[in-house]
Amino acid sequence: MSVAFTKEDSAETASETLLPDRPVSPHPNLVTEAGLTALEFQLDQARNAYAAAQKIEDVNERRRQSAAPLRDVRYFATRVRTAQVIADPTSTDAVAFGSTVTFRRDDGRVQKYRIVGEDEADPKAGSISYVSPVARLLMGKAVGDEVDTAGQKLEIISIS
Repeated sequence: MSVAFTKEDSAETASETLLPDRPVSPHPNLVTEAGLTALEFQLDQARNAYAAAQKIEDVNERRRQSAAPLRDVRYFATRVRTAQVIADPTSTDAVAFGSTVTFRRDDGRVQKYRIVGEDEADPKAGSISYVSPVARLLMGKAVGDEVDTAGQKLEIISIS
């Protein structure tokens, strides 16, 4: 049989199987209890996807299908290993990690966010990372305090 008819890895296939690692934040990996549970769930999902991909007979397709789950396993394993669970705040006197803070913007809009870890932040669902610019400004502040952000004032109206 001619070499022209043998199946070999191409440069394209190789590049599809060598995905770069997901970036890991330089900040401490603070999480809520729910955040740790979510990280563990995502790690299990990635492990299951990797195991399923390992059952594919075609070596090139197996490599392609394994690349993303393997990268995710590495990422989530690191995030679970480095997670520092922070208990919910016991006081509502000041904004802290785990607090839900409601504030009013200059334009009258009222927004409410829970301050959580980086991996569990989802602004559309009402949570922001503790390292986000707004959260960093709000941390340590009390009801009635104002902070300036991007030329706009935010007034804290409640903490829970």
